[in-house]
Amino acid sequence: MKIKKIIIKGIVQGVGFRPFIYRIGRDNNLRGYVKNMGNYVEIVVSGEDRDIKNFLRDIRDKKPPLAQIDKIEVLDYNTPLHYRNFVIEDSGSKTDKDGSTVPPDVSICEECLREMWDKNNRRYRYPFIACTNCGPRFTIVKRLPYDRENTSMAQFPLCEECLREYRDPLDRRFHAQATCCPNCGPRVYLVDNEGKVLDEGDGAILESVKLLNEGYILAVKGIGGTHLACRCDIDDVVLKLRERLNRPTQPFAVMTKEENVKLFAEVDEEELSLLRSPKRPIVVLKKGRDYSRYFSEYISNLDTVGVMLPYSGLHYLLLEGSEALGYVMTSANLPGYPMVIDNREILHKLRGITDYFLIHNREIVNRCDDSVLKKVNNRVVFLRRSRGYVPEPVVVVNHRDIRENMENIIAVGPEMNSTACLVKGNRFYLSQHIGNTSKYETFRYLSEGIENLLRITNTKDIHGVVCDLHPGYNSTKLAEELAERFDAELYRIQHHMAHAYSLLGDEDIFQESIIIAIDGVGYGEDGKVWGGEILRYRDNHMERVGHLEEQYMPGGDLCTEYPLRMLMSILYKRLGEEELLEFIRSYNFFDDRTLELILFQLDREINVVETTSCGRVLDAISAMLSICHRKTYDGEPAIRLEGFVRGRGYGEREYNRYLEMAKEDIKIKSGKLITSDLVYRAYSMLLEGYEREFIGLYIHLAIGEGLSSMAIKFGEKEGVEYIGITGGVSYNSIICKVVKERVEEEGFKFLYHSRVPNGDGGISFGQGIGYILNRD
Repeated sequence: MKIKKIIIKGIVQGVGFRPFIYRIGRDNNLRGYVKNMGNYVEIVVSGEDRDIKNFLRDIRDKKPPLAQIDKIEVLDYNTPLHYRNFVIEDSGSKTDKDGSTVPPDVSICEECLREMWDKNNRRYRYPFIACTNCGPRFTIVKRLPYDRENTSMAQFPLCEECLREYRDPLDRRFHAQATCCPNCGPRVYLVDNEGKVLDEGDGAILESVKLLNEGYILAVKGIGGTHLACRCDIDDVVLKLRERLNRPTQPFAVMTKEENVKLFAEVDEEELSLLRSPKRPIVVLKKGRDYSRYFSEYISNLDTVGVMLPYSGLHYLLLEGSEALGYVMTSANLPGYPMVIDNREILHKLRGITDYFLIHNREIVNRCDDSVLKKVNNRVVFLRRSRGYVPEPVVVVNHRDIRENMENIIAVGPEMNSTACLVKGNRFYLSQHIGNTSKYETFRYLSEGIENLLRITNTKDIHGVVCDLHPGYNSTKLAEELAERFDAELYRIQHHMAHAYSLLGDEDIFQESIIIAIDGVGYGEDGKVWGGEILRYRDNHMERVGHLEEQYMPGGDLCTEYPLRMLMSILYKRLGEEELLEFIRSYNFFDDRTLELILFQLDREINVVETTSCGRVLDAISAMLSICHRKTYDGEPAIRLEGFVRGRGYGEREYNRYLEMAKEDIKIKSGKLITSDLVYRAYSMLLEGYEREFIGLYIHLAIGEGLSSMAIKFGEKEGVEYIGITGGVSYNSIICKVVKERVEEEGFKFLYHSRVPNGDGGISFGQGIGYILNRD
């Protein structure tokens, strides 16, 4: 007989791992125990050598669907073992610095769904139904180990029947921390704008469906936050929601049943698989031919629509009685602020925005927005990595310095669309989506998110803190405070270099490379605003080797809000004053006084900021083509320009024609792509009567061709094998297609994202990579 101690690390708490070990331990004739420790699972077994080997094989081959095993340690155990059979011990409090974390929230499973629809089941139509295989985890946990008393379910003592299931190792609700029933669990309440409770329980749900069908807007408190919901097919209702939210154009996501998706959207098997997955993200799909039959035109003014399937019992119950194909389901927050999750805040902050509130009395410990994914040129990428994925770590193994890293590091991310990242060894724990940290409440949310990552990973010591190079960011100030608190090294990394490190870490490839980093804005090493960069990676370091032509931003950030300013600035280099003013006046957007001020700023170079931003060039064309004259959400002018071009459609002949035009117009001088020439050519095309969609296509192809030409030139010069693209503009499918095709034609291997967002949501990950590779 042999005795072995087995330590298992990974996502092994809250996923039915202990009952699984219990069953296979007994099946393999072993004696001993399994125990949840603070952040890992400990097993001690006694038995024949072949039985222990079979047991270890079963752990890997038959593990529960939500479990993720990162590491198994098998140790000799010399202490006598006084167990007559195999048992599950109570959780211990010991922790390991290299341990595990809780799993993400996942959607309701098929077994729970069947029970919820079964009239003979005691959980019939109960919205909080859950088991070991489904339901909330991350959003309810307060600390490790992941036991009920350490979650927001602690306030709901189990009834006798639920307790019996909870204690039975052979029941799928054994130690399911979110389990409950109508007799012992949370309840939903329908509340009006005066705070009066109108109904509760199933009555509240049925009345909510009736109100939604009648065209009212409801705040629906869910698993990780609050949604604003309304019918998706009535213009007036959708417009009312937009007006109340002050969100005039930003696309809304919709929630619908799986069988409805193909009625209004084009969806392939990979996208359908994502929609169906337990993670249940929003998936951005191309609108189908019959989209307008089912949805208001005001849901999305792009050629795409964000779609998600129901992921909680409450969602299924609300959809069941809907007279529309689905509901608008958008995060309940004002622009730039985090979602509201506390009942008092929901009733206070959403008053006047929503007509009624469908809330519940379970605390949301960790708010978590919906994740958003999109397919770009046959590769699925994250627009937002949050619910369903957080706090699963991203693991990097193909660089020795990262693989052997022994430090704990906090990376605080950028200012906009922010996430934080905790690095432990070679595991990178990205936080849920945080948002715009220039707002105080969101900045506080960033701080809370970091503290939560430390808590649920049992991290006590921090050795390094990383932030953006920009000295004025709130996240930079937080990094300085954290570095002082932990007596840790503070490291600052340039925005686009962090993007580039993020790409390398995402692909887990650290060979010499040329990286195209394109977005809207990032503080450069020279104090200018970068955003169209060619970077070389060599020997762990990034170096800027090329970029887009510098353009002036008259009025600074006003150019991001009013892209006609950017257009005027670029054309200023090519047109005379009278011709320029006549052209800009034709848009009837700025008064003469504003135009004179902009011209004065350009003439005297007063209150102008130089930028190499790719996003600003696209913004200028969006304004030129009268697609977007005022930005109401991040990246709007460029996003709508791409949607306009793709939505109008173009064939292979048009694509090749305008690509050849673009190749002829490309000028690269001293490592700079001259964007003034491209914008002037677009201006000339507009005066010559070219259709707007083809002017838009031209500028996309020209930028893609110019960037890839520069990257290929530097790649050949440096003898690299890889060329990649990253940053917010790399979501643009037209530009990305040109770059991918060109670099692969020239024999380079193409790098692109898949595990972390291309945009600023992946910056904190890149900051962590950059710190490890460049620390002293």
